[in-house]
Amino acid sequence: MRRTEVRFGIPLLAILAVLAAGCGTERAADTAGDGGSSRAAARTPSAPVDLPCPGESPAPTPTSSVPAPGSPSASATPPVDHYAENHGFMVPIPLHGERRCDGLAAADRIEAALEPLRERGDFAPESTRGVLTGLGYSAGKVQSYQNGPTGVSFLVDARPLCLEGTMNSGGTKVDAFAGYPDHTGCDRPSGGH
Repeated sequence: MRRTEVRFGIPLLAILAVLAAGCGTERAADTAGDGGSSRAAARTPSAPVDLPCPGESPAPTPTSSVPAPGSPSASATPPVDHYAENHGFMVPIPLHGERRCDGLAAADRIEAALEPLRERGDFAPESTRGVLTGLGYSAGKVQSYQNGPTGVSFLVDARPLCLEGTMNSGGTKVDAFAGYPDHTGCDRPSGGH
């Protein structure tokens, strides 16, 4: 009985070894028609591309801050600093695609609506909150705070958009984002991992 098991076991192991050796290999014929680029592109995640939104001009291409190879700063070892790593949970998630355009439109709408208050010098949190709820945002999702004698800060939870801004005698600034990592609200988390 043992001889029969051995006789059938050896060919089975040989077949499995041949199949395992072929796994994960790519033949030249697989990529001959496309130069290998489409297979590589399908495996490589890409960063989202943000096209200009209506009324927005294209952003300039950012310049690289990476030192040139061989320069003195290229060989210097950066200090080990885990601040960014440890505080990443407090960095807002950016908006991309259509949601980015929605966020920019909402920010512009809020800035325009708050401009009459700013021109009058009305920096009361209640007034700001009234304007924001007048735009259709739920009263339970709008927060406003006094920010010095001539300023107010506010936060609107309009998920999937979060809208945060300040208004003072110098102007109004509103930022739109998609929340925070490891957090379900639009308010900045005080702890995370």
